[in-house]
Amino acid sequence: MSLQAPKFFAELCLPFHDSTIVGNTYYAAPVPGAPLRLRIEFTGTIHADTYGGLRAAIVHPDRGEIDAVALSFLDHGTFHRRDEANNTRPNTKQYGTFDKCHRSGRPPWEGAVTSGLRDAIEQYTAVWFPGAWAASAPSRAAGHNAHRTPIPPATRSGARTR
Repeated sequence: MSLQAPKFFAELCLPFHDSTIVGNTYYAAPVPGAPLRLRIEFTGTIHADTYGGLRAAIVHPDRGEIDAVALSFLDHGTFHRRDEANNTRPNTKQYGTFDKCHRSGRPPWEGAVTSGLRDAIEQYTAVWFPGAWAASAPSRAAGHNAHRTPIPPATRSGARTR
């Protein structure tokens, strides 16, 4: 069964305009014209067809992979709510992971909260692509097919802030 990778990466709301998904892997050129590329793929576990996180890598067209980081679902709380609600015990195959088996019409990663992963990807890419995130970042609430609209300039209100 499919991992439905395009939907998963859409949930992450990664801001890079020059990106594509091939199979289950996300590719992006966060800085237009620069040689470095970002590759994000699912990482397997010791169990067949079970995934425990993402692997983000920086790739140069001539030098190959320059750096990589493993981002586990467990460390980033991706399935914490789901596992707690289902009373899934730690150190089991299902804890903090997902597999290819799922209900019809539902993604295999149903119940994922991707904000922790997104924050980690943002921190990682800021090292290799300074400013790229801010230059192209859509609102976290924006959907995959959302259109960009200009944001009016901020005005100061009479209300006090902390």
